[in-house]
Amino acid sequence: MVKTNLLLGLLTGLFLAAGQWIGGDQGMGVAFVLAIAMNFGSYWFSDKIVLAIHKAKEISYDTHPDLMQMVKRLAQSAELPMPRVYIIPNDAPNAFATGRNPDHAAIAFSAGILTTLTPAQLSGVAAHELAHVKHRDILISSIAACIAGAISMIANMAQWAMIFGRRDDRDNNPIGMLVAIIVTPIAASLIQMAISRSREFQADATGAAIHGTPEDLASALATLHHQNEINPQHALPSPAMAHMYIVSPLSGKSLLQLFSTHPPVEERIARLLQLANRPGK
Repeated sequence: MVKTNLLLGLLTGLFLAAGQWIGGDQGMGVAFVLAIAMNFGSYWFSDKIVLAIHKAKEISYDTHPDLMQMVKRLAQSAELPMPRVYIIPNDAPNAFATGRNPDHAAIAFSAGILTTLTPAQLSGVAAHELAHVKHRDILISSIAACIAGAISMIANMAQWAMIFGRRDDRDNNPIGMLVAIIVTPIAASLIQMAISRSREFQADATGAAIHGTPEDLASALATLHHQNEINPQHALPSPAMAHMYIVSPLSGKSLLQLFSTHPPVEERIARLLQLANRPGK
């Protein structure tokens, strides 16, 4: 959590610096208000939007008693309210959590993950998603997205101002301004992705504790990573949603690690196995 707070602080500092440098006080204020408005709506309604985009169907004890009982047991272990549970009609094995807080949380499993993983592995995955709910990672990601979005808006405003000559550049270096317009949104995205990777590590550790053993989650991650390497981005509604899943459904071979929303699966597995081998285990 300390690392996340430091990254959020760095992102906030970058926003303030970008606002003063390329947007001015007025531009910074307008962009910030717009970003807050958009992300406020996203925070309150994103769960309904995301579930609808995925064509997810809510399940019950009548239709999926074993899965519902498993999630209920894990929710009790995590001291969380029972979330709503959904099935996504998609053969690619994956899962994600959504909802603005623990009282309005939902966990969605793809149809493929139910047939790919063993019950113990699936329990580890469900515990990982409950860990995201427990840590309020939806809120944290919304704050990061809000600030990063504001920075992008400021950069866009400055870009159009330079094109139409409506920005007073007497005290600004045009080359430096151009560099800022290009660099600051990229830097903001990198920090936002670093926050996402940090939260995945924390959710792995907490999920292992909720489930009771790290090995099952480590095994599940290995299986899911292998399956998604075979079929990257299989039936994914939008690559922009890749950060939501327990493993990235996009192939990472051609991407730099800095631009990934998920830590390397090998490192996640190694950390989980370290937890399993701690003294007292």
